[in-house]
Amino acid sequence: MGIAGWSFGKPEARLAVLPAIAIAGCTIWLMLPQASDAESHSAATPPEVITQATLSGTPPSSAAPADTNPATAAAPEDIAPPETTLPTSPLDGLKIVSQSWRRGGLGSKALVTFTLRNANDYAVKDVEIACTFTRRDGRHLTDRRRIIPDTVNMKSRKRYAGVLVGFVNVNANKAKCSLVTASRI
Repeated sequence: MGIAGWSFGKPEARLAVLPAIAIAGCTIWLMLPQASDAESHSAATPPEVITQATLSGTPPSSAAPADTNPATAAAPEDIAPPETTLPTSPLDGLKIVSQSWRRGGLGSKALVTFTLRNANDYAVKDVEIACTFTRRDGRHLTDRRRIIPDTVNMKSRKRYAGVLVGFVNVNANKAKCSLVTASRI
């Protein structure tokens, strides 16, 4: 048997090379960075700031008025702004009622089971959860996020079993998931 110009004549030498190649291959494989399914969804869009000016359709004014003469300036109107309520966030009525997790995929993947309760007067979709994994002593290990591309109807509960959140550290013992974003339907 010859490898790169080297020849191993004895069978004992051939058998000694195979484990060395296997160990080197496993070491290189473990050093390579691993992509997680949850990491591709980690960039959340920032929420929009809703102001009274946005609701009434007038653009917000950031500059001072050009005419500063008090005699020619227009008097403020005595009309009260219309009574409008700001839209509430879909997360206000959305809650994780129960949760648990287990390992899958030879112990490296986290499978989370949880129940979502939607107390809103509307359905929500594309719920994003963030799970934090800790050691037994409480030290932080890993954070993973996942978007659930499903709809939770108004005033209802929905259970999700075995949702793959991503790869976790082998020393992770506890998991705590919380809601990040959701879209109103």
